[in-house]
Amino acid sequence: MSLKFRSAAVFIIFLMLPGFGSIERLFAPSSDLWPYWEAHNPDDHRTIDHVAWDRLLAKYLIVNDTGANKFRYADVTADDRAMLQEYLSFLQALEISRYNRAVQFAYWVNLYNALTIDVVLLHYPTESIRDIDTSPGFLADGPWGEKPVVVEGHALSLNDIEHRILRPIWRDPRIHYVVNCASIGCPDLQPKAFRAATLEADMDFAARSYVNDPRGVTVEYEWISISKIYDWFVEDFGGTEESVRDHLIYYAKPALADALRRHPRLDDQHYDWSLNEPQR
Repeated sequence: MSLKFRSAAVFIIFLMLPGFGSIERLFAPSSDLWPYWEAHNPDDHRTIDHVAWDRLLAKYLIVNDTGANKFRYADVTADDRAMLQEYLSFLQALEISRYNRAVQFAYWVNLYNALTIDVVLLHYPTESIRDIDTSPGFLADGPWGEKPVVVEGHALSLNDIEHRILRPIWRDPRIHYVVNCASIGCPDLQPKAFRAATLEADMDFAARSYVNDPRGVTVEYEWISISKIYDWFVEDFGGTEESVRDHLIYYAKPALADALRRHPRLDDQHYDWSLNEPQR
């Protein structure tokens, strides 16, 4: 075995070991700017009406103090499904590039989350969003590559919204706490629409809620397991295991922060792809 091949093999084996740095990171979508969506108008002070999304969340989202918030997909009526479709059509009809940055951010997050719910409803019942293999390509996994919406003449996928618009334009790790992939392991779908006026407080709340829930960080006898989100998108959390730990400490409650400081190694990763719905 050549030295070059041996080094590559050792690297791959290392990535497959439990702990921080998994082989799955190699397949996570990268941040890839779509320059068209950088356009914005800082002097624009209009708002966008997200009341329809608020109503759907208030009616069907079960908010839990611990564990994931659950969406009652099985109970959505035909009228409410029509309201969701109308809300998505309303968002697609807007010329979002003419709004200010804060309004744009809330728009893209709400569009992503509402579209995710719509995709699941279209294929419901399903045990996991990953089973909705509508993305193009032979090895399609999930619906994230499909382009079901059109904004300003551009067909968009969920991946486009998250990885080509939100992540590269705003460069804020809290993005991962506010976009919801309809899974138990994901940060919660929040009980109200995001709005420009309350973005900072709402994003910090989402970050603290997830970090301090076992889905974000679990500590058992000094063994620390973190969500795979921190590995898949490590570049957004500073690029290193140390920077991820610093991020977690910043949002952690005192007891969890102390545990993270005492134990420098992030030992394992976890994620539950089960659909975020109540047990049927």
